Order: sequence, then structure tokens, then C-alpha cells
Amino acid sequence: MPSRLFSPISLIATHNLLLLLLLASTTTSINRNTSVIIVEAFSPSSIKTYPDNSYNNKRTHAMAMANRIDNNSNNDGNNKFQFSIDRGGTFTDIHAILPDGTEVVRKLLSEDPDNYTDAPTEGIRRILEEFDTNEAEGRSYPRHSKVCTDSIASIRMGTTVATNALLERKGERMGLFITRGFRDLLKIGDQSRQDIFDLTCRSPGLLYEEVVEVDERVMLAEFFDEAVGNSGTGHSDSDASKYLERKQDHLGGPKAGYGPRLKGITGETIIDLQPPDLSIIKCQLQDLADRGIQSIAIVLAHSYTYNTHEELIGTLAKEMGCFTEVSMSSAVMPMVRLVNRGHTACAAAYLTPKITTYLESFRSGFDEGLDEHVMLTFMKSDGGLTPVNDFGGHQAILSGPAGGVIGYAKTAYRKISSSESESDTSPMPVIGFDMGGTSTDVSRYDGNLELVFETKTAGVSIQAPQLDINTVAAGGGSRLFLRSGMFYVGPESAGAHPGPVCYRKNGHLAVTDANLLLGRVLPKHFPSIFGPKEDETLDLQGTMDAFAALRETTEEGKSYSMEEIAYGFLKVANEAMCRPIRNLTQMKGYDITTHRLACFGGAGPQHACAIAKALGMSKVFVHRYGGILSAYGLSMADAVNEDQEPAADTYQYSDPSRSKEDPSATSREMRLSYLSDKAVDGLVQQGYQKEEIIVEKYINLRYQGTDTAVMIQEPTSSDGDDCHLPYANSFRAHYRREFGFELEGRDILIDDYRVRAIVPGKMLDQCKPVQSCGFPKPIDTTRAYFENGWEDVNVYDIEMIEPGHEIAGPCIIVQSISTIILEIGCSAIVTSDGDLDITIDSVSNAHDEAESNELEPNEVKEDPVQLSIFSHRFMGIAEQMGRTLQRTSISVNMKERLDFSCALFTSDGGLVANAPHIPVHLGAMQSAVTFQVEYWNSEGREGLKEGDVLVSNHPQLAGGSHLPDITVITPVFHQGKIIFFLASRGHHADIGGISPGSMPPHSKKLEDEGAMIVAFKLVRDGKFQEEGITEILQSPGKIPGNSGTRNLNDNLSDLRAQIAANTSGTRLLHELVEEYGLHTVEAYMHFIQHNAEVSVRGMLKDFARRNGPRVHAIDHMDDGTPIQLQIDIDENTGSASFDFTGTGPQVLGNHNAPPAVTYSAVIYSLRSLVGQDIPLNQGCLAPISFIIPKFCLLNPSDNAGVVGGNVLTSQRVVDVVLKAFKACAASQGCMNNLTFGDDKFGYYETIAGGAGAGPTWEGRSGVHTHCTNTRITDPEILEKRYPVLLREFSLREGSGGKGKHKGGDGVIRELEALRPLVMSVLSERRTLQPYGLEGGEPAQSGRNLLARKDGVLVNAGAKFSTKIESGERLRIESPGGGGYGKVSNSV
Repeated sequence: MPSRLFSPISLIATHNLLLLLLLASTTTSINRNTSVIIVEAFSPSSIKTYPDNSYNNKRTHAMAMANRIDNNSNNDGNNKFQFSIDRGGTFTDIHAILPDGTEVVRKLLSEDPDNYTDAPTEGIRRILEEFDTNEAEGRSYPRHSKVCTDSIASIRMGTTVATNALLERKGERMGLFITRGFRDLLKIGDQSRQDIFDLTCRSPGLLYEEVVEVDERVMLAEFFDEAVGNSGTGHSDSDASKYLERKQDHLGGPKAGYGPRLKGITGETIIDLQPPDLSIIKCQLQDLADRGIQSIAIVLAHSYTYNTHEELIGTLAKEMGCFTEVSMSSAVMPMVRLVNRGHTACAAAYLTPKITTYLESFRSGFDEGLDEHVMLTFMKSDGGLTPVNDFGGHQAILSGPAGGVIGYAKTAYRKISSSESESDTSPMPVIGFDMGGTSTDVSRYDGNLELVFETKTAGVSIQAPQLDINTVAAGGGSRLFLRSGMFYVGPESAGAHPGPVCYRKNGHLAVTDANLLLGRVLPKHFPSIFGPKEDETLDLQGTMDAFAALRETTEEGKSYSMEEIAYGFLKVANEAMCRPIRNLTQMKGYDITTHRLACFGGAGPQHACAIAKALGMSKVFVHRYGGILSAYGLSMADAVNEDQEPAADTYQYSDPSRSKEDPSATSREMRLSYLSDKAVDGLVQQGYQKEEIIVEKYINLRYQGTDTAVMIQEPTSSDGDDCHLPYANSFRAHYRREFGFELEGRDILIDDYRVRAIVPGKMLDQCKPVQSCGFPKPIDTTRAYFENGWEDVNVYDIEMIEPGHEIAGPCIIVQSISTIILEIGCSAIVTSDGDLDITIDSVSNAHDEAESNELEPNEVKEDPVQLSIFSHRFMGIAEQMGRTLQRTSISVNMKERLDFSCALFTSDGGLVANAPHIPVHLGAMQSAVTFQVEYWNSEGREGLKEGDVLVSNHPQLAGGSHLPDITVITPVFHQGKIIFFLASRGHHADIGGISPGSMPPHSKKLEDEGAMIVAFKLVRDGKFQEEGITEILQSPGKIPGNSGTRNLNDNLSDLRAQIAANTSGTRLLHELVEEYGLHTVEAYMHFIQHNAEVSVRGMLKDFARRNGPRVHAIDHMDDGTPIQLQIDIDENTGSASFDFTGTGPQVLGNHNAPPAVTYSAVIYSLRSLVGQDIPLNQGCLAPISFIIPKFCLLNPSDNAGVVGGNVLTSQRVVDVVLKAFKACAASQGCMNNLTFGDDKFGYYETIAGGAGAGPTWEGRSGVHTHCTNTRITDPEILEKRYPVLLREFSLREGSGGKGKHKGGDGVIRELEALRPLVMSVLSERRTLQPYGLEGGEPAQSGRNLLARKDGVLVNAGAKFSTKIESGERLRIESPGGGGYGKVSNSV
């Protein structure tokens, strides 16, 4: 065959090029005779099965042995066909290796019922029909007949069947069996909401239709047996045997601590409090089956370690034969965390039947030989192939994208160009860039697949190994908007119908239209298949008319040409896609400029060069099969079988005298050996030889007292003193790289053992050097728009390009299934394999402009395109600061509950961008920064110098919210001058005061609540002032009845983490200044603030026109204190006065709120009312003037108690603001703060409630609302770490207010103490009900109840602290949300 990128294509080029547009945007109708594309390629000699150290040194011997036909590209065994198929939602891609080694590629529509029932089957049939030419065998492949499998060796498939069913909620009808008390646990989840500014708190629907609460319960024995002096064996003392018999407690449930002691899988002792009654379960199962439920998930507490109860129910359900799928959480993924394991089990039950149905349909298209001698495997989300019978729905979420990751990992992660010298120890790490119609997937590969074990897809938490793929809602079909002075791309999509404007179906302006207008899509190469009759060409004129209309109807567009507008949208789209790439690299400490960008997908090559330039990357790789790389990746994927078990072992002691011990040695080796044998046997049963299998062993390690576990692979060698504990050094090194520090003085614990048995797939040789053969001949010239305007550019046909050809940008390269745009300053060479190796010019115009701005300061004019780009960049910096803080902090509050916020400010302290972390922090930090600016620059102060970092927390004097929220502020210097400020605010678990947790329910003065910091240099001249900050944090202990901080080490570590977050922001801001110039960056900080101001003014003017210029609202705290607000709006300017005159006086308690809290509540409310995605900054408050009377509840004296103001009163201020605007009914109006502990530990959480209903929506139940969005601890983690038994966590049915739209229900959270504890609650809405609106009824108020041992139920009130004994319970019933609108008579 000729040595070119592609051999001749069986269909004419114009029909093939149809896919360029279809993949670049979404889908469209297509003539039936163009639904197949064949691309026949040469079989490069570089594709072999051979050991490759760059992939994995451990696989050398195994790969030499791997001569199975399905893993051998040259197909030198049995002369049979090998098929790799990616069945997507729109297209099905097929890569086939023929018996002679030739590669064939086909692309079919996934749905074409007029021509075939199944695309993969039809593709296989057509390839066999065309290429199986052995007439002696007499085989034929007629349409509509079962396909003969005699010539097929293997079929590998990736599919989006499960993903689409999950997204569209079209899985099997299913029911959930769950431990009593947790019927609503999966609905509540971690209680956070996805979009903090979405008043509807919308969430995807549940997977299950019915819930059955199972009367069963097990508990961990450790805390109870410690408390009663029992070893857990039943023989520790003369009275121990009494605990082995089950009993009922005074409330009628199983009594904690009483029941048989059994060893769980992890080695932990469990107590079987109550087994399930199978006679009852059988009736419940039959009832579900009678109601049409086809599948069930069984999710019982602590089944990760003790699965007997799940097995009993599962076995019964299978024996009854009523269900297509019985999914037991302990079998699906035996890992601790009830919520995530439950969601995963539900996903398996919901999706597996859909996969099974599809597989039955697929199998029906072949003869019986498919099951007898064809190796049929499917791609899992972790990038490994598995037999069809082991392919579960929860493993299939990323089945399609995973093939693409394997594809670029094995083709782009190697030495490709001559610029990569032989002395380089390893190839360039690779960023995968897969751009489709509605979204873009990005991932990273550096020789090892990066996996995550907990993800969320379509609102469902999946606890299973998955490739770390980040998705952004920007693709070829993303819609284009000009509003509020900014360019917006997506997240809305034009969809398949009506599609972009150019499809002639009255569609929407989309990225594809922008490319068409700019000459980057060539319509003359497309057939006439568009329009109502599918007989017209792409509508360039319609696209031009749509852009002209956009230009004329928006103020932002009138100053620009249509081309400038379209090009601006492309730049904004590119920046949106840059953001997740930065997250994958910079957030994890990787230098993005050292990576190669491997682009694939239909639209990827159009944008790849521009994105690489924006990111400072120098290399782009486009594989010859870039449009079908997922299918090609399947052909090279590993066959994988893995197994995993939970553990509760200690790997290494922190005590130096015991650090050389190996406490888990016997258990570890036994369990890893067992799992290894089991995994290997699974592959042997599939037909593989033991000699070709390699085994990778992992243990999941974490530091004691943390929830962040790291899966560590067994090191190939170890060094130092820990050679007998080989995982320890690897764990510490990984922890240090990922989180920036090590935790001294903590044991290293094992959470899971995991084994992965692998038969390696094929690898590619390093590219052979090629000699330049000059420039290819263009097939055409055209005009296309680039950064300097219109350019006359060459058009090249990929089929006419040979290895060694060089191509200079700007130009367009036409592929059969996509288009490659070479930007200005880019050049490409065709490699020996026929791929494109693109080099990006290292000198960018942006840097030249930046240098010019530095030398010659000029007035910067506002550009809406740049405004949109800077909005992304500023917010991206704040988000990366947050990621750094989460990574480097050690407290549960920050690392797990994410109770922190990060932001950047102008040099005078004005808020520019605040990542959407905790709403109550949103506007408060500006007050803290401006105070510090004024304080340190005031007369007599020393000022600020480079190397200084500031800290404060005083609510009244220094712009704080409450004392536990400590703010760390870093000035950013440039040429000796402060140009910006960065700040991070985090909730510290304890800073002293009269009670553990520094959240005392009955504090009356600020000094009761902990250490107070007005202004202190935490870092001076680059040195951390540990002695000084320690003295401050311990100072409350000098006050009688008070204590200094109870956890100094965590305080210091978290403060260092906040400094690290600010330092990462400083580096990113310096990079931004270097890229654009200081004056430009400063100018756009102010432009961004002004843009937010304009948006808020517009909302206020619109409201005033509809509702009048004056509105009023009032609400009351439980003690009767009013919060009163009058808003006066200027209809002409959009300015508004928020007058809180009439608000009650400060109280002799702690729910006073400093002004900064009110500012935060108002900025949150305004941002939510705008109803569109605008920058969150101080511009939101620019139209607002505040009147807050001195010494009222919202402006207390300097020494007033305020700890409750931040967590209680803030919620009520929001309710009052939203009531004035008639936006929605009241939400729960509280955060339900709970702390408990003793002299050994302290624990803090906030608890969800009901959301208020609105004009068009029902209030969501069991969710955190408004000023907070912190997560709650998983029930199994809670019981594993703390001496409590969680008896119930469910929705409080009927607590939401009635109305045309019902308010959301609150929750019930009931905890039982397993030893004497002090429990404290700080709450509101226990007396006064959350209001309804527009005739809607109020919600029920909350209750805090204590169930004493003697059976007495005590109402503890809204704020209390009390000691409770072992066996006593605290029951918190949180308020619901108010209803909206009158209930009609018919209801």
C-alpha cells in the first residue's frame, strides 16, 4: 500500500466530509447512502506486541508472552478478524484488523432502523462481506441473516448505552432495600447543592421508584465494648456474656451493644443487633414485583465488612426469580461509605438490565459461535477490558471515553519528533482533548492511568475505579450569547434538532456557525442534505444573517464586525476548554507547558492549536485515526480482572519505638495473595495463559484521623529504613506531592486491599525519524479568519500527504472525519506512522503585548471578548486556590466538609472573584481586606512589605464573620508595589472559648467564643510566626472559665494550608500579568466589577418597573427580635437603599451578626436574583447603600457574642431579602449546628433542612440552603470514627409548607451516644415557622429532642448544651421550607 496517512476511501470525499460538521457540532439527518464511511489504512510496521518500558517496566516479560490473537496487531494466528467498536449515542466507530494485518475503519449511524437493527453488528457484517474472501469455506454474509462467526477472533466494544440511560433516566424500574432509618439517605446524599445560586436547588431524579426499609441493624463494636470494658469476645469478664443476647431498647428498637460478636471482612468486630426477617422480606419482594419493579438494590449499613444480611436478602430475591437484576452493595463495591456505595449499587441495578438487553439484541445477530469461540469483551470505566458476563452498569459510565484515553495514551505518550532526544528518560506527558458536539473531555497520562474512586455523574455518586476524566459543557454545538456586556458560550446546546443555524432548521447560533462564518468549515465539500427536505447545502447566508441580527440587537455587538464577534466566541469557547486542563495540571502541581496536547473527536482538531497556544504548550498531536480514537484505543486495551476487599488494619505505627514493626504483615500477605489468585483465575477462565498475566497489588492508605485515602501500588523496590514496609515511602511521597506536606505523629492505616490482573494490550514502537520531503501540494485555497483577520490559506487533503511532508500555518487540512486548523505560528510534520506532529511557536503575541503594556502604559479599552476570558481566568485562579487549600489542609472541616472560601481583590481591597464555596463568606472577605489595607497603611504603622502575610478574624473590628472563620491575606507585589490581594477564609474546628468546637450555644460575649485577632502578621519577611500566632490562639485560656485552642497543631497546619492557597494564587496572578501586562489585568479587574454592577442594576430597574420602587419585609428570630428591611430603588439608575431600620437591638446571646455577614447575605441574594451566570464580585454591591443602625442585631458592639450570627442570623437576612423581592418562600432559616465530644475528641456538623418553594418550583427537601453548602459525614464514617450510633437520617415528611408549589421537607437526624458525651446545638426556627409566600402555607418549625434512658422525651430548645449518657439519644428535626401560592380547591 502507498505510504500515506490514509489509503483511498471507498466513498467519495464529499460524503465522507459530511462528518466534519456533524462531529464538530451535534447530529443531523443524513442520507441513508451516506451512513457508512470506510477508511482503509496501511498497516504500519510499528504496531507490535513488544515490551515497552515507557508504558510499564513490570510488563516486559508478560508482553513478550502475550501472543494471543486478540492482543496481536499483526494477527498472525488463525487468520481471523479482530473488531474494536465504540458505540456512541450518534455514531458507531469500528476499527478492524483483517487476517493479513490490514486495518479498516468504518463509521455508521448508531440508529438507522430502515437499514439495520444494530450498528455494530451491521458494521461487522459489511466488513466480513467485503473482506472475507475465502471462497473455499463457502461463507456468505447476507443482510438480515445471522452473521457467521467462523472468521471472527475477537470483538471489543465500548458503549454509551449505560451513560445515556443514566443521563436520560431511562434505566430499569427498580426498588431499594435499605436499613431502617435511612429510607431517604440517597436522596439527601451529602446534603450539598450543585449550584449555590440556584434558588430551585434542582437535582436529577432518583433512580429507584420504591423504598423498603429493612428491620435489620449491625454496628461496630469498638466504642461500645471499650465503654463497658468488654473485649468483644464475650469472655472478658463474668458479665460480658450478657451483651451477646439481643435486646430491645426502651424505644422499641434493637438495643445498642447487645448481640452476637462477629468478625467482619475487615477484621473489625461487629455486633449483629437485628437480622432481617426473611418471611417479611419475601412479602415485600413479592409486593414490588407485583407492582412492576424489575430490579432491586440492597444497601445495608456496614455491609462493606459484614455482608451476611445483604446475602440473605439477595439470595432470597434470586430464588424467587422475580427480578432481572439483584444488586448487593457489598458485592458491587465493598468500600466504606454507605451513601456512595448505595448510589453505586443503585446504578448497577438500574443500568445493568439495559446493558443485558442490548447484549441480548447484539448476540441475536450472530450464530451460536459467538459464545463458543469469539472473545467478546467490553471496556470498563477504568480503561480495562472485561468479559461480557462481568460487565455491570456501574462499570460502564465511561466505557466510551475510556477507549479514547487508552488510544491517546498508547499513541501519543512516546517519542514522536526528532526534537525529543534519545537521552530523554521518558516521553512528554500528554493531555487528552476530546471535543464533541455538546461537551469536551480532558484527561492526563504520564505513563500511568490516573484513576479516581469516587465520582458523581448525573447526580449519582459512583464508588468504583474510573479514569480521571474532566468534562466541560463546551462543544461544537454549544450555543452563543451576548448579554450584559459579555460573550457566553454554553452550557446550553443547540442539540441534534434543530441544531445550529446553518442546518436550516430554525436552529440556534452555535460554535459550528462561528467556524462556518470564519471560513474554518468548508461548505462546498459537504453534500446537499440540510433543510426540511434534506436537499440543501449548509446555510452560510442564514448564519451570516443570524450574526448580523445579534450584532444589531445588542449594544455589545454594534461596535464589532460579524467576523470579530464570531472569532470572539471561538476565543471564549477555547478559554472555557482551557479551564479544566489547567485544573488537571496546575492544581496538581504539574507544569502545563511540558505536556503534549493529543486531540481527537470530531471538533478537537479545529481548536487544538489555539488552545495549546493559550496554555503555553508547544506540541499538539493528531493521530491518523483521531476521529475514531476510542475504537482504535479498544484495539490496544489491556484485558483486566480485578478484585478488592475492605480492611481496617494498621500499616505503620507513628510511635518511633514501634515504627519498624509490621502489624499487618500476615493479614496483608494472606489477603493480597488470595485476591491475586482470584483475579488471575478469572483471566485464566477467559482463556488467557498464566504466563501472559501480570498482577498489580495495591493498598488504600490514609493517615489516622483523616478521610483522604490514597491507593498505592506495590513498589517495585524500596529504599531506606522502611524497606520492610515498602508502601510507606510511596504513600508519603504521593501524599507530599498531592497535598504538599506529611502528617507527623499519625499511624498509617489500611482501608482496602486491591489487586489488578492484566494481560497487556499491544504497544507502539517509538516513531522512526523521517526525512523532510518538502511541502505537499494544496488541493485548494480559501479565505479564513485568524487572529490578524482574513487570510488567504492553503487547503490540504490528508490523503495526499505523506510521511516527511511539512505544512506551515495558517492553513486547513481536510480529513475524512474532521478538519485540522493550523493557526498562525504553527507548523506540522507528518510522522513515519502517518500522524501529525504539530509545533507551536513559543513566541506569542500576548507576551509581546504584555511587554508593551509594561513599558508604555496606555489606557485599556473594555472588550467584551476579553472580559469573558478574564472572567474565566479570575474565577479559575480562585478555584485553584480552593483546590490547593483542600489538598493541603488537614482538618475535617476544610479537607472534607469544604468549609472555606478563596478570593482575589484589587490593590484597594475590592473583591474581583470569589470562588463559589461558602455563600456566607462571599462579601465578608472584602471588609476584612479593606480593613487590613487601612490598618497597616495608617499613620504610625509599619506598612506592608514583600514576604508579609496577614491574619485576622475579629467580626466587629476587622471584617470577620465569626471567630472560628480565620482569614489569611496575602499582598501580591510587582516591582516593589502592591498590585493585588489574595485571601482565604476557613472555619477552624477550635480556637478556644468556653466550649469545645468554639460554637458555644450560650455565649454572651465575644471572648467566650475563642481567640480574637484584629491584625497580625502571620508571616513576616517570609518567616512563619509560629510563636506569635500560638500565643494568640492560646490567649483565651487566660480568662477564667475559658480555654485556649484545644487543637493547636491542626490550627497551625490549616493556617499553613491557607498560606499555600494564597501562594498558588500569587503565582497564577503573576503568570497572568506576564501574559497580558499589569495595566490590562488591573483594568479588567475593574471592568469585571463594573459588569457585575450593570447586571445588578438592570435586575433592580426591571423589578422596580414591575413592582414599584419601594418594597418592605420583616421576619423575626425565635426570641422575637425583628429583622426589618425597606428597599428603595431608583428606577432610572438601578441604585437601591437597603434600610434595616426597625431591626431589633443586639441581644444578650450570640446570634448578633456583624455587618460583614449582612453584606454577604445581600450579595448572595442579589447574585441569585439576577438569574444568570455573572461574575461574583464587589460590583454586585456597588448599586447598594446600606443603613444598619448601630447596636442593632446586625451591627452589634465590639464585644457582643456573634458566633450564631454567622450560622443562624445570616439565613434569616437572606429570607427577609428574598421576601421583599417576592422571589420565593422561606427556607429552613437555620444551619442546625451540632457539636459533640468529650475530653478526647470534638465533632462539628451542620444539618440540612427544607428549601422554600417558588413561582415555578417545588422546594427541595433535605438540602443545605442559602448561606451554607457544607457536606455532612457519611453514616458509616461517622460510626467508624466517633462513639455514636446514627439511628435515623431521613426526610421529615410533611414538614414543608403546603401550596400550589410545596415547600421542601426538613430532615430527622437521630444519634445515640455509646459513652457519656456533651452535645450542644445552636439552632433557630424552633418557635416561629418559615413563612409561605403568595398564599402558600408556612413550614413546620424544627425541634430538638432528648430521649432519656427512662423513656422521657425532653424538648431541649433551640440552643442548649448538655451531657447525655450512653444509650440516650438526641433527635434533631430540622425545619421545612415554606409553600408558594394558594392550594387550589381541587387539590
